[in-house]
Amino acid sequence: MAEVVVETRDLVKHFPIAVGIVFKREIGRIRAVDGVSLQLHRGETLGVVGESGCGKSTFARLLVGLEDPTSGSILISGEDIAGRSAAETRKARRNIQLVMQDPYTSLNPRMTVEAIIGEPFEIHPEVVPKDKRRARVRELIELVGLNPDHLNRYPHQFSGGQRQRIGIARALALNPQILVCDEPVSALDVSIQAQVINLLESLQDELGLSYIFIAHDLSVVRHIADRVAVMYLGKVVETGTHVDIYEHPTHPYTQALLSAAPVPDPTLRGQRDEIVLEGDVPSPAFPPSGCRFSTRCWKAEAICFADEPALVERGAATHPSACHFAQERDVIHAVE
Repeated sequence: MAEVVVETRDLVKHFPIAVGIVFKREIGRIRAVDGVSLQLHRGETLGVVGESGCGKSTFARLLVGLEDPTSGSILISGEDIAGRSAAETRKARRNIQLVMQDPYTSLNPRMTVEAIIGEPFEIHPEVVPKDKRRARVRELIELVGLNPDHLNRYPHQFSGGQRQRIGIARALALNPQILVCDEPVSALDVSIQAQVINLLESLQDELGLSYIFIAHDLSVVRHIADRVAVMYLGKVVETGTHVDIYEHPTHPYTQALLSAAPVPDPTLRGQRDEIVLEGDVPSPAFPPSGCRFSTRCWKAEAICFADEPALVERGAATHPSACHFAQERDVIHAVE
């Protein structure tokens, strides 16, 4: 088994709900991430999938330090970064960088591409000597497939795919071991998505990177991920290899996600057993007791509303699932 480069243990992030203008009082909490324990091994890609609002992006922001956890631990290369000094935390954060979803709003429109890619060196001057930074920026822009002669241009002078390549180059500036990719291709055309995914895969092979790849597009995750974690209302409900999740899903929510994906082969349309969920996603401020999926699950029984199922292997399954009645379901898979 490869070395664990990132590990979260019972990671929790709650956002308080306050009322009042002068004298504010807390009336509740948004449970965005509510006890997530995951591992990322060296050189692998861990895909994180789920509906909008399930906590994927908050999880990403916690990993790179844009949010502080309410409780739990984040270990990078075995070191818990919580409770350390600002200087120690900043040094540890060099090893994990973020590629954001929108390649336009994540780049400062008033800065040239050279300044954008070189900005991390201003924060971490020890990484590259000042007299070698321009050469390093040129190396980075070439590494992501762009022309170094365009370094003096501004973000609006590039296409969406090119802007995302600039964002990737900036993320690589500090020589990180881990990239957290928060829906990096969702704002791009399909053909451009393939180019960016291929770039990420080639960079992983060349630089030995490890990825946490967050997305809602199941076909993209199936293509790039070695392992997959499925999130629902702030919790991981099923995790396993991409073969486990896509070919042998056992949690009803995972089965419903796969059932909802479009079928690219017209000869298969209408032949699969589609799962139509009833009701709306509960509020993360007031999640259901017991299993959080119980209010929408066709398998729910009394135990589901009373006891929260642990994320463990059940029956003949070879991967963990947080369902009292986890069972593989025969479906025609749409994600290819």
